Amino acid sequence: MNASMRGRVAVAGVAESDLGQMAAGTTPLDLMAQATTRALADAGLSLRDVDGLFVASAQVRFGPMMLAEYLGISPRCFDGTQIGGSSFMSHVAHAVQAIEAGACEVALIAYGSTQRSVSRTTASRPDPNPYEDPFRPLLPVSAYALAASRHMHEYGTTRRHLAEVAVAARQWALLNPKAWEKEPLAVEQVLSSRMVSEPLTVRDCCLVLDGGGAMVLTSAGRARSLRKPPVYVLGVGEALGHGTISNMPELTTTCAVQSGQAAFAMAGFGPADVDVLGLYDAFTITPILFLEDLGFCAKGDGGAFVADGAIAPGGRLPVNTNGGGLSYCHPGMYGLLAMIEIVRQIRGECGERQVASCDVGLAHGNGAVLSSQCTALFGSAGTL
Repeated sequence: MNASMRGRVAVAGVAESDLGQMAAGTTPLDLMAQATTRALADAGLSLRDVDGLFVASAQVRFGPMMLAEYLGISPRCFDGTQIGGSSFMSHVAHAVQAIEAGACEVALIAYGSTQRSVSRTTASRPDPNPYEDPFRPLLPVSAYALAASRHMHEYGTTRRHLAEVAVAARQWALLNPKAWEKEPLAVEQVLSSRMVSEPLTVRDCCLVLDGGGAMVLTSAGRARSLRKPPVYVLGVGEALGHGTISNMPELTTTCAVQSGQAAFAMAGFGPADVDVLGLYDAFTITPILFLEDLGFCAKGDGGAFVADGAIAPGGRLPVNTNGGGLSYCHPGMYGLLAMIEIVRQIRGECGERQVASCDVGLAHGNGAVLSSQCTALFGSAGTL
């Protein structure tokens, strides 16, 4: 995206739906609508203001048209891009372009999932793959286990390093009233947990919950007249690599390298300028990979980087301050919830877990089996 778009669009409202396990009969559209109502209230807007609609869902085939019907709106601009958990950062990029082009004035990004209620397999069935299916992988976890194993082999990363990611997420979650997990977690508990796909235990894997979220974006000028302080979109980058894990060119390097470079170039910032990170943590290996690929440490140093509580409360770099997909909520796709937390951190709304002097936040989304990578940088008024 063009650097001239930096800061010209802002987030005006964010909200989650209810999170956890929903009542019988609740649908993903119910959760999208609930989150939408809350996000619009957060912004001081109403449904009649929404003229851009961006929806991704593994459970609703025709997301934009079904949500538009449910909400009773007729958007001028719409987008159903579905590239997994990074879809929502991609939607931010597309919403910025749409608002700048005059295709819409108020863009709504929404997501909902009842993955816990209906089961993961029912909510998101894997595509048939004649090259991988004979080996009976437990996807997606086996794909991430391959990446973790390779990283351990090449760089000396250990299971203890992976466990540090889970423990840090839990420590943040204990500061978040909305987080699902409420019990402390120690490294030894992660290491001794049931193995799911070597080297990943059940504690190295994200939660399986129902939930959703919504985000409202508009022009920077309009956002300044609304209810909450605007949080500006400073940079966005999108990248696609492979589709299947057997076709990933290099198991320890993702195309977050490209998405991060694009986002930082648009923002005019670098990793050293970022105060808080929201990194997609479907599995404990992913924050390690993304810290490396986004430039926060050298390739191969991610394990050592997260050791000794470095990304936990009180550490040198706050990562996944809501508890992440590992301990807060992971409703099938997590990317939108990561951005909601970054917006709240920049607004200073996070209570006990609030990061001091938080002006720049990065949210990074990951889709499928390390396949799609999208990075979004957000900033306060002081960054313009």
